[in-house]
Amino acid sequence: MAKYGKWIGGGLGWAFGGPIGAILGFVFGSMYDNMQSGDYVVQGDPQQQGQGRRTGRGDFSMSLLVLTAAIMKADNKVKRSELDYVKQFFIRQFGKEQATEQLQILREILQQEVPVYDVSTQIRMNMDYSSRLQLMHYLFGIAQSDGEVVQSEVSLLKTIARGMGISNTDFNSIKAMFVKETDSAYKILEVDPAASMDDVKKAYRKMAVKYHPDKVSHLGEDVQKAAKEKFQKISAAYEQIKKQRGKS
Repeated sequence: MAKYGKWIGGGLGWAFGGPIGAILGFVFGSMYDNMQSGDYVVQGDPQQQGQGRRTGRGDFSMSLLVLTAAIMKADNKVKRSELDYVKQFFIRQFGKEQATEQLQILREILQQEVPVYDVSTQIRMNMDYSSRLQLMHYLFGIAQSDGEVVQSEVSLLKTIARGMGISNTDFNSIKAMFVKETDSAYKILEVDPAASMDDVKKAYRKMAVKYHPDKVSHLGEDVQKAAKEKFQKISAAYEQIKKQRGKS
């Protein structure tokens, strides 16, 4: 088993426990044996991690990796386009060195069966709602990386959303950002196509607050930058509706 950087242990909190911790324990194998030698740095008792703690970058990253593995296997095959998407995402987020380490972890996770609903439930219990929305947005990006989101992937994403406690309206809003339909702009804004322009404007303002990148600032500047993509799709949907209705 390759040795991974200190950022893993130092950045993990509640992800050490529950089903995610069980998966990571298998992946890292000798992690706990190597903690004393300095290969890993964990602050506090791992059994107490996650109690009263806010989600850290390590927790978010490991949640991403575990659910990414599940999404990549949803259509019964791991595609090169999906691996490339994941690689580029983590390079943008953490740089080439750490991205290499995370991809090594992902390859190990891909060899395991992921208890998707249990993992999602653990995330719901420990991660704030805005971060869960950002996580779901990323997972849709993985599913769509080969040019389409197939039904098996949609079904799995629904299971993940249900386990993470994401509402149906929020799930459909994020889905509409990736699966285009005639009323996608309205679904993104979570408003009925028959709504008045005033109601559309109110919906846009509400969504702009809900999805503002500052909501995930605690996960680091890089994740906050990634959240801007979702925020921009909200604005694009609003502009599309205004154009369709002849409003400037």
